[in-house]
This record gives sequence, structure tokens and C-alpha cells, in this order.
Amino acid sequence: MKSLLTKTTAVAAMMAAVTVSAQNNPGVLTVEEIMRDPKWMGSSPADIAWANDGHTLLFNWNPDRNPADSLYRVTMADKTPHKLAPEEQLRAVYAYQLRYNGKRTAAVWAKEGDVYYRASGGRVTRVTQTLEGEYNPVFSFNDTRIVYTRGQNLYSWDIATGASQQLTNFTSDAPADKNKKGNAEEEWLKQDQLATMDVLRERSNKRLATARYQKAVERVELRPVYLGGNMLTGVAISPDGRFVTYQLYTAGNGKRTVVPDYVTESGYTTDISGRTKVGSPQGSARFFVYDRIKDTAYKINTELIPGIRDIPAFVKDYPAQWEKLKKDPPLRNVNIWGVVWSPNGKYALLDVYADDNKDRWLMLMDTATRNLKLVNRQHDDAWVGGPGIDPRSIGWINSETAWFQSESTGYSHLYLYSLASGTERALTKGNYEVQDAKLSNDKQSFYITTNEVHPGEKQFYKLNIKTGTAQRLTTLEGANEVNLSPDEKYLAIRNSYINRPWELFLQENKAGAKLVQITHMAQSKAYLQYHWRIPEVISFAARDGAPVYARVYKPENPKPGMPAVLFVHGAGYLQNAHKWWSSYFREYMFNNLLADNGYYVMDIDYRGSAGYGRNWRTGIYRHMGGRDLTDHVDAVKYLTDTYKIDPAKVGIYGGSYGGFMTLMALFTMPDVFTSGAALRPVTDWANYNHGYTSNILNEPFTDSIAYHKSSPVYFAKGLKGNLLICHGMVDVNVHYQDAVKLAQRLMELKKDNWELASYPMEDHGFVEPASWTDEYKRIFKIFEQTLKK
Repeated sequence: MKSLLTKTTAVAAMMAAVTVSAQNNPGVLTVEEIMRDPKWMGSSPADIAWANDGHTLLFNWNPDRNPADSLYRVTMADKTPHKLAPEEQLRAVYAYQLRYNGKRTAAVWAKEGDVYYRASGGRVTRVTQTLEGEYNPVFSFNDTRIVYTRGQNLYSWDIATGASQQLTNFTSDAPADKNKKGNAEEEWLKQDQLATMDVLRERSNKRLATARYQKAVERVELRPVYLGGNMLTGVAISPDGRFVTYQLYTAGNGKRTVVPDYVTESGYTTDISGRTKVGSPQGSARFFVYDRIKDTAYKINTELIPGIRDIPAFVKDYPAQWEKLKKDPPLRNVNIWGVVWSPNGKYALLDVYADDNKDRWLMLMDTATRNLKLVNRQHDDAWVGGPGIDPRSIGWINSETAWFQSESTGYSHLYLYSLASGTERALTKGNYEVQDAKLSNDKQSFYITTNEVHPGEKQFYKLNIKTGTAQRLTTLEGANEVNLSPDEKYLAIRNSYINRPWELFLQENKAGAKLVQITHMAQSKAYLQYHWRIPEVISFAARDGAPVYARVYKPENPKPGMPAVLFVHGAGYLQNAHKWWSSYFREYMFNNLLADNGYYVMDIDYRGSAGYGRNWRTGIYRHMGGRDLTDHVDAVKYLTDTYKIDPAKVGIYGGSYGGFMTLMALFTMPDVFTSGAALRPVTDWANYNHGYTSNILNEPFTDSIAYHKSSPVYFAKGLKGNLLICHGMVDVNVHYQDAVKLAQRLMELKKDNWELASYPMEDHGFVEPASWTDEYKRIFKIFEQTLKK
């Protein structure tokens, strides 16, 4: 292949000048400085959580730039951070680990494989102290016992008496066949021995009599529940202790991929066992309810769930298959990912998902009849998703009212369901998302995080259930990640802004209360030496009229005819055109460097991004590189019309999904994009994993049209501009195979305007500063060489 990155005298001189200038002026950025170990920037607190005492706040922090973060604490009485000693860190118990009784007067938790109980007076009892681990303790039997998991079975501890009892007997052993007999010769010999030998006959009769007596008068044995080689998942007990729900999961048998690791300590190539590919056989699950009183397990019938035999709409593009399925619609596989019991134990709310993820049902199971009743169905011809659409965001207000989140209006909102009337009521509504919801201790309110103020902000509210009115509690612009104290008296707020990394604040749980800043180390002196831009957060109209939100970085001395670069965020379903500190902080700094060097830089929340509701999220269904790409083309038009950039000098770069988009841009819109850097890109979606890809493109063998439209390898012939591909060779997410496959295709097409840079020791997310530096020096070089002619 021919390298497009051959150094020219002019480019070498330019880069040398930039380096010298940076050495003399600390306010000038260089790739080497940006891509150093991130500790140079400062230290932000992370993993904010309240301790189980309710008044101590714990967080990870590294103000001393040690190799790793340490655990710090503050209290409401002493708000100065103190580093915990190693033994204190080991003893730390977090409030989120606690499970409370119905009145919230007692709590239980697991620590290092043992169970602890805190009574209403505060006295702590160690319930278990065994070599075998115990986990997931909860209150049951109407709050008179603690039930926990040991191995794969449930056990209970009576709070009053201290007595322990095994509640289930799940076993992987195959049941013994008591009726199994030997062959004719063996049976004849056995009977002859008993008939001939008096002692043998007497011992046999005594043994049988003893067994009958023990069965009649001694302890009742738990009936074994044989797993039959299946995986036991989701074991949960009802509040009254009578019912146990569980699933038996049969794993799929898909072929696993292999990722070679070439640079190892041993000197030998090591094979890393990888994931399966999209469309590989998936596992299946069966859901059961075990009635302890009747000592019987019942399989729950899901065949009557509304729409369980619906045919996916995309099949209409395959007429023969459509007609065949219409005659005999198959039963779709489902999985039950969440079970939440009503406080009185009479009902269980089941969170049920179709394997094709085009339906999510909330079903009410009546324990008396084991019948299922529909509470809410969310259907999408694309796929069901969005914030709060998961088992963590369902629950009960009381035994007659359930709550959940749904995207039925196009945006994720909170709903209540009344068992008495069988109706639902929306608690929130509007063109914004409820991104997180937590029920208050008194169950009279919800604490919610939304982007109602602006799609690029996260604010925290207290929502009154009775009136439906919400009171805003946070005031700082940007994002506010709030952790409520166990007694709900204080808010621990982690806040950041566009050019300011995360800091920790404390505030009383009152609107307008005073903010107290706890940490002040997110911006080091070195970081503050540069005047970081606050890119303008704007929106422009796409060709279909939809507003596209974007960040725009402007050069210091703008003038008509300047080049432009588009940065494309990865992950697909992720937001980056917002007002808080980006997880793409290296790219944020690199975009500042590009602006310093005379580029307009723009990154947009294209179709498929998070934060803008259901239709935006599913706008890429069955065509990645469709609307998401035309959004970028429309962004170029906006830059041209608004800032008079040179439309013949436009570059594009991004990693993962951003790398994929870069390829689609250069291959299918070659007259719009002059150059691009595709980092760890997907080149053929048939190579990627099932969980992500099947939602958007279905399966390769059921929807080949979608895969052909969406995979860059099929469009490589369209490359006209300049392409740089960078890929880690031990990438266990997007495999290096994707880069190799595209390289072979480009060679076959006799393309000579591309280059592949390989990183032998890097996974999907680079770790080594040397790799980051090499990669971004190459990106900068390709733009300098091709966009500044």
C-alpha cells in the first residue's frame, strides 16, 4: 500500500515549530501533552456513595497522583476529606448494600461473604461466619426472618430465635432412578440370595423398616429441584416467605471467537477466548414459581402474553418468509429479567422481554392462581430501550399501586398502575427524558433526574406523587449526578461543566439550599495554564427538519475558507453535545488543539445518540450509516452557510462507532469528506456482538438487507479521499479482524490512499500514553497534509 503520510519538508517544519512554541509557551497545546497519563489534568472524585451509618460520604479520589485512587470520607460534621487507612477501607459498608425491613427500622447486608443484621436500636449481629459465602440477604416471612443465598440455595435466619433453615434444594445432580433394576441375571441372583440367606433377608427387612420409620418421624426432607444442566438465575423469595421464583437458563452453543495476543511475557502468542458473533444461537429460559407450602414448583406459561406471536415488521421485506410466517406464527422466546414482589406478597411484577427486543411487557402474576395479567406493553418495530427501561426502574408504592418507566409517548416517563382499576397514570410528561428515578423513603415522592431544562443538562427534582408537581433541587449548570443520603436530608452532588471536570458538592435536601464544595482538585495548575474553550452548544435543522444538537469549536481568528473537522462520538447510543465534562476528554482537548491550528471543529449528537427520546434513538434502525451520516452531511452544510468554511476541506474522525461512521462517510459521501481517521472501526457488522447489533440490524441470516446497507466493507470501492485506520490488535470488543478484512478489500480494489496503523498491546480503549500519542499525531498529520493545501 502507498502511505499518504509521507513527511514533507513543509509539514515537518510546521510540526517542529509547534513543538518549539509549546515548550516556550505552556499555553500552547501539543499532542504529547494532551495524551499523557490523565493524572496531569487533576483528580476528580468518583464512585460517590454514602456509608451505612447514613452520615458519612465515601468516594474514590487521587489528589496526590498515586498509581491508583484511594478511598476518602467526609461527614456532615467534618466536611474536610480524609483518606481512609487500608483496614478502614476493608471495613467500609455502603448504604446501597443495605436492604431494609418494611418499616425501615432494621437493615441487613452482606460483607465479604457473611451476612450482618442491624436491629432498630443500632446493634449489629453477624448472622453467618462460614468459609462458604453468603450473599443477597433480604427480609422475608413478614420481616421475621432474614433470607440469604448460599451456593445456589436459599436459607433463612429467624431474628427472634436465631434458628437457621434451608428453604430450597436446587441440585445439579441427576435424580436417581429408584425403579431401575439390574438385568435378568442380576435380579435372579439378588432374589435367590435373599431367599437362601436368613441373615441377608433379616438385614434387608430391618433396613427397609428403618427407612420407613425415619421418613415418618424424622425431619421432612426438602424435595430436590433438579437443574438438569441448566443455569439457575434470578432466585427471589416473596415477602411472606411462601413463594420462590427462579429461572432455568439453557445457554446457547454459538462458536466463540479467538483474539491473538502477540506481545506477551512468555514470548509465545496467547489466544484470548472472545465473544460470539451476532446471530449465534442464543440461550433460552424457563420461569418457575416454587410453592414452599405445597412443596411444588410450577412453570409459568408465557404463551398467552399479548403479542407473543407477532411477526417483526421487517420481515415484510422478504415476501416468501413473510407469507410462511403468517400461516403459522412462531412463539417468540422471552426472558424475565426482573421480579418485584408486592409488599403483601400476593403479586409479583414481572419484567418480560422478547428475545428480539421488540417488546417489553410488565406482567402481574397472581400467586393464588399463577395467572399473568398485562400491566403495560412497550412495542417498537425497531427495538425497546431508553433510560429507565430496565428491571431497576420498576417497583411498588404500596400493595395496590405499582410504578414503572415507559417510552410510550416517545420519551421515557414515570407511570403508576392501579391494581384496583387496571389503569395507568403518567406522573411526568413532555419532550424530555426521566433519566433516573428513586422512590422516597415515605413513598410519597420520587427523586428524579431529567434533561427538561436542556437536552445537554442533568438536573435533580423532587416529584410529589399526589400532585404531580416537581421541585428542582439542583442549580449548577451542566450535569448533576446526585446521591441522596439514606435519611434523605442531604444531597451529594457530583457536578461538571463543559471545560471543568467533576467536583463534589454537598447540599441540604432543600430547594435553594447552600452548596458546599468538598473537592477542589479536578483542575491542576498545568491544566489551568491553557484557556480551554467552551464550545457553543447549538442546534441546526437536519434535512428532515429535526433539530440536531452540536458543539462548535471556533478558531481564534476565523475567516472565510478555513478547513473544518467533524468529531464523531462512539458507542452509538451516547451523548456528547452536552454541557458537562465529556468522557471523551482527550478528544475535547484535541479539538481545542485543532481550533488553535485554524480549524472549525464540530461534534454532533447524530441519529442514534442518547438524550433525545425514542425516535432519535431508533433513527438508525436497519441502516447504520443512513440518517446518522446525513446528519453529518447536514452539519457540513451548516458550517458552510454559517461560518463560510471551505466545503472542499472537511475532515472527519472518531473511534468505535465513530470509526465506522468515518468509513461510511469516506466510502459513500466521498465528495463531502476529504480525509478521515477511523479508529478501531467496525467494518462488517456481521462480525460484531449479538446484544448490540441484533437490536439495530436484526440478524444477518434474517435481515441481510440491513447488514449490506450498513457495513463499510461493501462500499470500500467509493473511497476517493485520504483514510487512516488505527486499531488495537488485542481489541476484544471490535476485533482487529475488522481492520484486516477491510485492508484486504482495499488492496483488492487497488486503493493507494489509505494506511493502517496497528497497536500490538492495545485493547478497544487504549491505555498507554505512547499509543494515544502516536495515534493522534497521525490524525493531526493527515489533516494538516490534506486539508491545508
